[in-house]
Amino acid sequence: MTGYILYGFVCILLVLSFVKDRKKTRQALILAVKQFLSMLPLFIALFLFAGITLAVLDPALVSSLIGEASGLFGVILSLVIGSAAFMPSMVAFAMSGSFLEHGAGYPQVAAFISTLLGVGITTLPMEIKFFGIRVTILRNTQYLLASIVFVIIIWGVMT
Repeated sequence: MTGYILYGFVCILLVLSFVKDRKKTRQALILAVKQFLSMLPLFIALFLFAGITLAVLDPALVSSLIGEASGLFGVILSLVIGSAAFMPSMVAFAMSGSFLEHGAGYPQVAAFISTLLGVGITTLPMEIKFFGIRVTILRNTQYLLASIVFVIIIWGVMT
């Protein structure tokens, strides 16, 4: 429902922009399409990687590697897997729930989900292209450190 509202709002703004200045609106749309087409190969590669990852990684297998008894090894493994994986957040939350149902530990799932949503090794080339290497490395390092702090808190509270 929210998506329809946002798309409707954007359409209204586009019409208003077109009414105000047709030439600038047309130029902006052409520029947006060109940028989208230039980024399309990267998006296709990212979605292919996500699909292959979801097809190969069985929740029961992952849960056996990051179960409650895996301890620090499981947390580190979850940090690495989460940093390297790429998938939509809805899929990530559902997968994390499945991991918990198959015996994964809360700190391990917290490490996986927080790095998955914050650290983007898979998206580094695209991020470097748009933000530069310095900003990209700084942002990913900060998210990794924040994920580690988050895991320590979860580990202390949930175990």
